[in-house]
Amino acid sequence: MNSQFKKGVLELVVLAVIAEKDRYGYEIINLVEDVMDVNEGTIYPLLKRLTNEHYFETYLKESTEGPPRKYYRLTGAGALQLGRLKEEWFLFTERIEKFLKEVEGRDQGNLSSKAE
Repeated sequence: MNSQFKKGVLELVVLAVIAEKDRYGYEIINLVEDVMDVNEGTIYPLLKRLTNEHYFETYLKESTEGPPRKYYRLTGAGALQLGRLKEEWFLFTERIEKFLKEVEGRDQGNLSSKAE
């Protein structure tokens, strides 16, 4: 996936993953990797920024597999941001799909004219 596409949609994906349920960093990375190629060097700074913007709250939870884990929980502000980003995403993709279909239709018309 194009890196500029990823940058534009990564915040939306991370917010959506955490909206589903509270999660810890490594778990977030694994779920985001199901959608796009990312690494923890990209995700952790984003988590920090979104926490600083009050879209997440964090808390520590004991783990049976080592030290306590930092969990991220969506706040009310985070839920509002997720709603805004989803609305923007759906509007954006709808417009792009419409545009591409129109261009494809014009291209098909041009091909038919040239064949005659």
